[in-house]
This record gives sequence, C-alpha cells and structure tokens, in this order.
Amino acid sequence: MQLHLETDELNLLANILLQRSSASPHGPYEDLLEMVLAHDLRFDSDELEQVADLLAAEKRNLKDEIAREADGVSKGKLQTTLALLERVQERVNEACVMI
Repeated sequence: MQLHLETDELNLLANILLQRSSASPHGPYEDLLEMVLAHDLRFDSDELEQVADLLAAEKRNLKDEIAREADGVSKGKLQTTLALLERVQERVNEACVMI
C-alpha cells in the first residue's frame, strides 16, 4: 500500500522512527526508517500496522507530556506536534482500512 504524506508529516514520522531505532538499534523500526528516509512508503500490512502502533504509542506519550507541561509556549508547541501526529495517524489508519 502506497502511503502519501506531506513533507511535515513525513519529517515527523522519520523523527519518531529515528528516536525509536536509536533506542534499539537493529530493531523493527530500522527498516521502516530506511523506507521513510528513501521516501518509499510502499508498506505491506505488517509494516503499516507497526507504524500505526508506533503512532498510537507516541500519541499517548505526547498527551502525557502535554498534561505535565506547565509552560504555555512549550505546551503550545507540543499541541501543534500532537495535531500533526494525529494527521499522520489518520492517513495511516485510512491506509490500514484499505488493505
């Protein structure tokens, strides 16, 4: 399934995958990161599911971080990131339904 993401959405996904793959080198996110960096978003169903799970976990973490943040400026930046993440998550979920 070919996934279409805007540049900012692609960058967010790449950054999330980079964080996860650096935390566990040679883990499951390494191949996904390489695909995203190569702008090759032809994911199979398992890969799409991995991305969907990753985005769901990241969304939970981001919501927790927003709830803990006291600084209004930082909270606003986190909320902007959350909105972008939700857009990416929506596109990935749409692609999952199509498979």
